[in-house]
Amino acid sequence: MEKFFHLKENGTSVSTEFMAGLTTFFAMSYIIIVNPSILSGDGVGMPWGGVFLATIIASIVGTLIMGLFANVPYALAPGMGLNAFFAYTVCIGLKFTWQEALAMVFLCGLVNILITVTKVRQMIIRAIPEALQHAIGGGIGLFVAYVGMLNVGFVSFDSGVPSMATLNSPTLWLFLIGLLLVIVFTVLKVKGGMLLAIVITTVIGIPMGLTTMNNSISIGEAFGQLPQTFGALFSSEGFGSLFSNPAKLPLVLVTIFAFSMSDVFDTLGTFIGTGRRTGIFSKADEESAESGSGFKTKMDKALFADSIATSIGAIFGTSNTTTYVESSAGIAAGGRTGLTSVIVSCCFALSIFFAPVVSAVPSAATAGVLVVVGCMMAASLKEVQWDEISEAIPAFFASVFMALAYSISYGIAAGFITYCIVKVCKKKAGEIHPIVWIVSALFIIDFVCMAIL
Repeated sequence: MEKFFHLKENGTSVSTEFMAGLTTFFAMSYIIIVNPSILSGDGVGMPWGGVFLATIIASIVGTLIMGLFANVPYALAPGMGLNAFFAYTVCIGLKFTWQEALAMVFLCGLVNILITVTKVRQMIIRAIPEALQHAIGGGIGLFVAYVGMLNVGFVSFDSGVPSMATLNSPTLWLFLIGLLLVIVFTVLKVKGGMLLAIVITTVIGIPMGLTTMNNSISIGEAFGQLPQTFGALFSSEGFGSLFSNPAKLPLVLVTIFAFSMSDVFDTLGTFIGTGRRTGIFSKADEESAESGSGFKTKMDKALFADSIATSIGAIFGTSNTTTYVESSAGIAAGGRTGLTSVIVSCCFALSIFFAPVVSAVPSAATAGVLVVVGCMMAASLKEVQWDEISEAIPAFFASVFMALAYSISYGIAAGFITYCIVKVCKKKAGEIHPIVWIVSALFIIDFVCMAIL
């Protein structure tokens, strides 16, 4: 164990990694229930049980590769936001069948593998100005905290006006109890405090009627539906019809591009935001990936693991599988090696048999953890020179817009585009890395295409 994961070298232990893995799993376990509910909804029509198993299998395989191949503490699962894009935009809005959508997700994975093998992803990371990297890290903190609050409805949008919700529901009270426990345990540095807070809050939720096993499906039913999604993208309803109409080819290519852009920058944002600050990915590690073939660094291997997970997930029957920002919860709990990821994978595997129990953990029990983790990650914002307006504007848009737009990739897009505008206004366009110009242009094209389509 020590020789394979280099625990001492990374300043961690088996017990710490175990606790970190459990913390990450419980922070992201909601996807086991949420993803099937989105992809099986009206207008999409995928079988709930098939997507349920595809979600778990994609998470197991992707996270195992991340842990065993890259030896970093990140977990993967079908991404929130990307599954909504799959369902509401691609299937419902653009009228593609879910089999065709899976085929496009599979191609997106191949594109991501290509740009990873050719070092394009690493080049993008090195091209991002340091101030923006700090802003992205802090922005992800704001995003994570915002996700926690939205998951329980703590932020209300009644009449279209954002405000704090009225504290008159059991969910909000359970959230506040969990938040209080996480704050106390974190400040007092209680070992495994975040996981302990989740467990205690879940138990408290039982008499409140929030910890239930109502949303469950038998294992037999789920396995009976898996053949309907597994390999469906290779059927006549998938690839067979996707390219059958030449008139739809531009729309297909634009959709694959949109999938790829969101997937790539969600992952890059998560790695930059969590890895640099904790030392999981050092600046030297990123720069050493500059050239040459093969996978020489943790960053190389982590990006490759993330890339192949998308195509694997599509084969089994789910939308884009990506690195989860909730991994930051396990990292905050001390996770530093791939052993954390292996623990998460084992938990996903066990969840197949204990799905009713896992699904019983209410969002209110994990939301407080996300808020506190977001607070810890926001510390990166102190590295930004806020008194220098040319640095503050891109940093502001990259960090704050990430939460407001509910998208890591859109926050990065806003930061890139405003950075270019600021540099041009300062007559320092020559300081802009060509890749930043290209990526900014691609984002603008992406926005324009989405607006037109």
